[in-house]
Amino acid sequence: MASDDEILDYLQLINTENIGPKTFLQLIAKFGSADQALRNLPPRYKLFSRRDAEQELSLAQHLKIKILTSVSPEYPQALLTIPDYPPILYVKGRTDILNNYPGVAIVGSRNASINGRKLSSKIAYDLTEQDVIIISGMARGIDTSAHKGAMYAKNKCGSTIAVLGTGADIPYPDENKELYQQIAAQGCILSELPFGTMPVAGNFPRRNRIISGLSAGVLVTEANLHSGSLITAYTAVEQGREVMAVPGSPLEGRSQGTNKLIKDGAFLVENADDIISVLQHSYSPVPHKKIIPEQSDLLTIPLDNETKIDNIPQKKTSAVIDFITVDGVLVDEIIETSGLDSATVNAELLYLELEGKISRQSGNKVALIK
Repeated sequence: MASDDEILDYLQLINTENIGPKTFLQLIAKFGSADQALRNLPPRYKLFSRRDAEQELSLAQHLKIKILTSVSPEYPQALLTIPDYPPILYVKGRTDILNNYPGVAIVGSRNASINGRKLSSKIAYDLTEQDVIIISGMARGIDTSAHKGAMYAKNKCGSTIAVLGTGADIPYPDENKELYQQIAAQGCILSELPFGTMPVAGNFPRRNRIISGLSAGVLVTEANLHSGSLITAYTAVEQGREVMAVPGSPLEGRSQGTNKLIKDGAFLVENADDIISVLQHSYSPVPHKKIIPEQSDLLTIPLDNETKIDNIPQKKTSAVIDFITVDGVLVDEIIETSGLDSATVNAELLYLELEGKISRQSGNKVALIK
């Protein structure tokens, strides 16, 4: 377990201006520890003061919220498999469930239908009964239903994890204050953001990478074409997680996003058993070996360009884009000419469509967008 001094070092470094998770990890790789990184920061950095860090730690102790560093044994190991994992986590509630496997994220529309909420709650309940931990973002709609379904399982003692886009001390939305307290009692509230951080739009995509990073797979039950849930799905693919979606009527706007994901290669699921089937043999939450850059890689990396809110990870160069034309090409033809399997091709097409580089055409064809 990290000492108070180590936690203070982490708090100082991650809260220093222009240092986000990626730059934090680069500094640790270069200097060996947060303490040494702080000692060697160039003067141009506006350092978060030790006094402010001490106040943050003191408030955490007062609120009975744990601050976990990424080297703590309680830190969720699944998060260490993503390249921009948060160096610290604020945890209100049970830390013992952070390393329960597997985990499934359930996300979707805030303006959810009655059937969408019922299905999300039932799937969450059934998965929890099978010892799957449910992860979501405590938003109204699908998120709320998923958390409630999970907690109703196990004789109303089921656990769930809520990842916030605010500080761990700020229940959001306001209508979910009671839910916040119940989740903290039966499961845990999680955030990487400092105490007092209010809801800001840019924090939610950042939050979403944690939701998907904690999970073995992400289920989207309802979403329109512009839903933030599709960002979570995009991030899940980047992180090597499974993406699943519930189909719906093409006449229903809240099904357009999920139907699109299925067309792009997401698994079609209708119940908890379908999800269990998808996850079998598909995921092992073992951190990859290279979670921070090698020392030599840092020689050309500028460490002062990062804003506090990191961007969503950028997609690498696509393996299939060279096989797509503006006139359109059959997906089966891409699979044949590229030599890649269908799952890989469909994942690549999902990337490209979410990035706005290709469009779908009738007859299972895709085309480059001019």
